Amino acid sequence: MESIQKRLGKLLISKGLTVSTAESCTGGGIAARLTSVAGSSAYVRGGIVSYQNDVKEQLLGVHPSTINKYGVVSEQTVIEMVKGAMKSLKTDCAMATTGIAGPGGAEPGKPVGTIWIAAAWGDNIVTLRQEGDQGRRKNIEKAIQQALRLLFELLKNKK
Repeated sequence: MESIQKRLGKLLISKGLTVSTAESCTGGGIAARLTSVAGSSAYVRGGIVSYQNDVKEQLLGVHPSTINKYGVVSEQTVIEMVKGAMKSLKTDCAMATTGIAGPGGAEPGKPVGTIWIAAAWGDNIVTLRQEGDQGRRKNIEKAIQQALRLLFELLKNKK
């Protein structure tokens, strides 16, 4: 079976779209998967690994008030991240992640394994809250896969 990143690449090419990433807890893993496909330079413009809050704010335009009110691991923050990736990198689409991959870092109401994922195509944004701790490596890999699937489904289902 063809990989999700290869299927996503074909879909991006068929629609003439470009893509970028804004990653925190996945550390560039989505961008790595996208660029593992030969010919991906036709649609991948770049990615920002925004591990620290000031990078989210300065490069992605995440408002400090959003982080203060909702936390860095929130739907509101990941939405601002995905919008910021499209704006900063001048792309049609983007994927973003922010979360607690573990083993530490849990917060009240946000246990280890909580990861927010967003995919966007223009003004169309979908989000997903991933939960459940399967260990750091598996939490990250699952989030990468979910982000790729989320954008694929968004592009496939929107005209």
